[in-house]
Amino acid sequence: MLELAGVSKRLGNEEHIRDVSLQLQRGSMNVLLGPTLSGKTSLMRLMAGLDSPTSGDILLDGVSVLGVPVQKRRVAMVYQQFINYPTLTIYENIASPLRVAGRPSAEIDRKVRHAADLLRLTDYLDKRPAELSGGQQQRTAIARALVKESQLVLLDEPLANLDYKLREELRQELPRIFAELGAILVYASTEPSEALLLGGNTATLHQGRVTQFGRTIDVFQRPVDLVTARTFSDPPLNTASVSKRGAELWLDRFVIPLSDKQAALPDGKYTLGLRPWHLTMEGGASCAIEGQVKVTEITGSETYIHLQVAGLPWVSLTQGVRYPEVDAMQRLHFLPENVYLFDEAGCLVLAPELPAEQTWQK
Repeated sequence: MLELAGVSKRLGNEEHIRDVSLQLQRGSMNVLLGPTLSGKTSLMRLMAGLDSPTSGDILLDGVSVLGVPVQKRRVAMVYQQFINYPTLTIYENIASPLRVAGRPSAEIDRKVRHAADLLRLTDYLDKRPAELSGGQQQRTAIARALVKESQLVLLDEPLANLDYKLREELRQELPRIFAELGAILVYASTEPSEALLLGGNTATLHQGRVTQFGRTIDVFQRPVDLVTARTFSDPPLNTASVSKRGAELWLDRFVIPLSDKQAALPDGKYTLGLRPWHLTMEGGASCAIEGQVKVTEITGSETYIHLQVAGLPWVSLTQGVRYPEVDAMQRLHFLPENVYLFDEAGCLVLAPELPAEQTWQK
């Protein structure tokens, strides 16, 4: 188990990582999710031993690894901007950590060819990096991490440069491949959809602070606060200040009826949160609001409609191809049971109720 205990990292007056405590189990898949500059790479560098924390401790199986040189740790790290040795063949690039470790030639050959097969590099083993595409070079870097059989594998947005089909395949394969080795896999991403596809656990980061850590689906469905909910939402979470009065929420001039459970909350000011796919053009839902259409994005099977609702930017994700007129007022519908409510401090006080039969398959 890798444990971060109250880890912080300061550079001058800037605090890059703030009081992070995490426990990552062997064989586990762990996603660091957050926007650019939220602290993902900084946290990974601390885990790898490339940087030292200003305060706190980092332990592996209960033993502090602070001060242990990175060369003596069984750690592999792959960046978005892949790093390969330009004068070596792809075979030798993959084999390089095994040669440094003095492994027998037969073992090196077996592991290199196995990794190359998994990452579809067999036909390129005699080539050099400059002869390969960017995606193939990134796969080479991942294969090199794979053959090291590291205790800790850190992947910093490693699939960003790959084509869509291979990216989807590797998202399925990488967690399984490294889990079989008993490695702790840490994967940094800016994309909530990627975290959901990878499954496992997710830590959401905001300004160097971990806002929540747990099973990916739990963090997504029950964010502890508004910051986490916004971090784990793409398209952006629709939010608005609302007033609760009895069994009703008031959003500007729109009235949202509440269920008995929702109505039991104290009256007062809250922030409403609504996922874009819960806000549709289809009628039949018990709540409706209007917004002024600003932009329409058609993806083929779905349409994103960007609107101004009570002076706020909202987005609806609706099925099919739709052509609402720009600047026209559009009526949108949702169910009150899909609403999130956060108190004035931004803490979650009410989440949508999930069907009892809903399960997580990852």
